[in-house]
Amino acid sequence: MQRLISKYIRPFYSRMAFGFLVKFTGTIMDLFLPWILAYMIDNIIPQGEWKKIIEWGFVMLLCSMVAAIGTTIANRMASKVATDVTEIVRHDLFEKIMYLSNKETDFWTKPSLISRLTTDTYNVHQAVSRLQRMGVRSPILLLGGLMMTLSLDPVLAGVLFCIMPVLAVIMVFVSKKSIPMYLEMQGAIDKFVRLVREDISGIRVIKALSKTKYESERFAKINEEVVERDRKAGMVMAITDPSMNVLLNVGLVCVVIVGAYRVNAGTSEVGKILAFLTYFTIILNAMLSISKMFVIISKAVASSNRIMDVLESEDEKGLKDELEAWEKEGNGAQNNGAQNNRTQETALEFRHVTFSYHGTEPNLQDISFAVKKGETLGIIGQTGSGKSTIANLFMRFYDAGEGQVLVNGKDVRKMNPGTLREKFGVVFQNDTIFENTIFENVRLGRDLTEEQIQEALLYARAKEFVENKGSQVQEQLDIKGANLSGGQKQRVLIARALAAHPEFLILDDSSSALDYKTDAALRKEIREHFKGTTTVIIAQRISSIMHADHILVLEDGRQIGYGTHEELMKTCELYREISESQMGEG
Repeated sequence: MQRLISKYIRPFYSRMAFGFLVKFTGTIMDLFLPWILAYMIDNIIPQGEWKKIIEWGFVMLLCSMVAAIGTTIANRMASKVATDVTEIVRHDLFEKIMYLSNKETDFWTKPSLISRLTTDTYNVHQAVSRLQRMGVRSPILLLGGLMMTLSLDPVLAGVLFCIMPVLAVIMVFVSKKSIPMYLEMQGAIDKFVRLVREDISGIRVIKALSKTKYESERFAKINEEVVERDRKAGMVMAITDPSMNVLLNVGLVCVVIVGAYRVNAGTSEVGKILAFLTYFTIILNAMLSISKMFVIISKAVASSNRIMDVLESEDEKGLKDELEAWEKEGNGAQNNGAQNNRTQETALEFRHVTFSYHGTEPNLQDISFAVKKGETLGIIGQTGSGKSTIANLFMRFYDAGEGQVLVNGKDVRKMNPGTLREKFGVVFQNDTIFENTIFENVRLGRDLTEEQIQEALLYARAKEFVENKGSQVQEQLDIKGANLSGGQKQRVLIARALAAHPEFLILDDSSSALDYKTDAALRKEIREHFKGTTTVIIAQRISSIMHADHILVLEDGRQIGYGTHEELMKTCELYREISESQMGEG
């Protein structure tokens, strides 16, 4: 929590200080009311002077008005500060997530990041808001009430002072126990979000396989875990209110008994006892408010730690400074000079690349190939052979464990990720259609004209279905393109990749839902209109890659064939088996 306060709340200290001053003034007015009432009962009313009674009544009214107005203004200011802080935290957290490398995203997991953006930021908002409201008012009421009771009757105040240490011990004990429990609960919420996200995304599959009951049981299990963790944390926090109530009410009984004896003995007055009981009630409510703050603070501490862990993790933004420093040392010029000749020859290259997602068994092992500018590389292999991993390494979503990945002769680890990725147009497996128009799904925030969008749709063979549906590029698409067929989605995604005329084009299994005729027409459009573009086609179909300049065959992350279609039919048994199974021996 301290890390978040120092970074995000510190800039609002001046506004918070003014709000505290207003809240302090209003709270002091509240504390004066019982004292004024006691003074009137013990000193003004016995005199029978109505003028003084009315005057002091106006004083009480004025104090009440100042207290009400001050509290209202301070609460509004507190809400504004809490909202502003949360907005900035949420914005920075979202931006950080957008810049996280795929490795970091895999480490945190997407459901956990969603939970941190929603539940955790909400908990921080609640804490910042309540601390400004109750965090000022309650301690002032508590300390001020104790001081007022001490000034009214030190003997009765001693009863209260005997109870305070016990209450403090309870609060410290509860807070130490509750914070780890709320951390565990947030972890369970992460798993809960993950399951809900998966089930909603795959609801059609669940229904098709009649697995609704099975998924309901899984949901019930994780839901029960969240409830159980929340219940345990709640039980610990529940100790606070009853114990405080019991202790304070026992103290109240003692005050009444001792007060009665003192009034009877003539050492105290009725007004003071009445004021004392009022202050006792104020102190009780203040203690209950502080106990509630401990619940909010416990959640906020756990949530703020989770938020700051992500905000302080490494991301791709830091690479820019690292690369600039590397260039200043002269490494860039030296490296560029050595690679100038090769850059003219090679556009994309792997040099003995080995990579593992989890640092155990390699997902790619000793892969080497080179593709010249304007050529096409086809990649084929069984599921899980590492085809998509090659695309991830080219765009530096991950870094190779061994070897080099080169783009235009330059190691991608020495390139700014943003600049590198601007060179690529890519369609991933299971890529995303956003809930927006066809135009915006193709443009995706880039500086592209409608003419370029229309041209991209034409080259991607998507213009036909757009016009046949009687709609134009401004037609609204449902989330994930639910109102499009699989082939239509893929053509919109291909249009997105082609729209900016990229230097490199990666199509990762992007024609699996297209018929053979459309697939062939699409490849023809790319050959004719994107001659200078270096293309990587990752496919399951031999027909999609057989005309490529180079074909890479993968099996279990190893390179078992590389060459043209004709060469591989002679030299690579796996490639020949795939070809014969799909196209026949002829």
